[in-house]
Amino acid sequence: MIIGIPKEIKNNENRVAMTPAGVAEFKKYGHTVYVQTTAGENSGFSDQSYIAAGADILPTIEEVYHIAEMIIKVKEPIASEYNLIKKNQLLFTYFHFASSEPLTHAMIERGAICLAYETVEKADRSLPLLIPMSEVAGRMSIQEGAKYLEKPLKGKGILLGGVPGVPPAKVLVLGGGIVGTQAAKMAAGMGAHVTIMDLSLQRLRYLSDIMPANVTTVMSNHYNISKAITEADLIIGAVLIPGAKAPHLITRDMLKLMSPGTVVVDVAVDQGGCIETCKPTTHEDPTFIIDDIVHYCVANMPGAVPYTSTLALTNATLPYALQLANKGWENACKENEELKNGLNIAKGKIVYKGVAEAWDLPFYEVEAVLFTSPIAINSENERQESY
Repeated sequence: MIIGIPKEIKNNENRVAMTPAGVAEFKKYGHTVYVQTTAGENSGFSDQSYIAAGADILPTIEEVYHIAEMIIKVKEPIASEYNLIKKNQLLFTYFHFASSEPLTHAMIERGAICLAYETVEKADRSLPLLIPMSEVAGRMSIQEGAKYLEKPLKGKGILLGGVPGVPPAKVLVLGGGIVGTQAAKMAAGMGAHVTIMDLSLQRLRYLSDIMPANVTTVMSNHYNISKAITEADLIIGAVLIPGAKAPHLITRDMLKLMSPGTVVVDVAVDQGGCIETCKPTTHEDPTFIIDDIVHYCVANMPGAVPYTSTLALTNATLPYALQLANKGWENACKENEELKNGLNIAKGKIVYKGVAEAWDLPFYEVEAVLFTSPIAINSENERQESY
């Protein structure tokens, strides 16, 4: 198969989808890999390192898209890339379709095969291609939140860990998954008083067992959230519903309950955000203020630490990418349920329920594009009857 690795062009996205070591693995199986020039430069990988691994270097993104059968990326294509995508071209990347209706329609219209990292799912419901970046984002959320608590950046002027004789900051983490767990660990390690909320009592029991004494677990509900945000100095939004929009746990009206200078970091912003007032920002302009509350909503947080992120991402994606290259996407998805779960759009049809529901578009069973003639499921009642 011919694989293309374009340079990421989203604002301040410094990651690259494949390391030279990953290229060498593809070459071992007889595949051809084209890498856009300087694609790995910001992650610490030179063109020469890719050439040494067996890649061919192309000067433009247009040439990479034109020649490749499979495009491997980090972030979803942006508008300037839409027309470069060919019919039946396989794109393997983070898509987060439920947060972008224009992207969804564009990929349907282009006839692309869209296999999303974030919905590749194991039998135990874990998300192996989301985990490494969730680990990075969870840890970074505390790092960035602590910075924006500084007074010159419009925060409260509180040191996260305090000092002897002065109490530490109070951190509220909404969600006890990978992001929330990593955020709580980092905040606790810096000496903050941490409260972590989740809907699952089983998960809270687990977190209570593994976390240090300065972490408190609390059941997540509207009453408890409303009470906790009145005291929190830093709030981390870490809620994820795979492939679907995140629920709004903090509404615009609830900002009035917070004290001025509180910082919110919504890691779920690339899935619509779990804080109603959050909207995607960039590393170049990461924050905005509403009702005296500092909002940090960078949608590609791991892009700020590209060397770590690129290595962690390639470690996770490479085994799946090799299956797609070696077998073709249809056979790979037929044989591997995890990859089949990753299909979001194929042959002009939405085959992931959360995406169809987000934009009230026709939904097709994934088997429709793998085995049989497609049958659209349009209404909510029809969706329910089909399961």
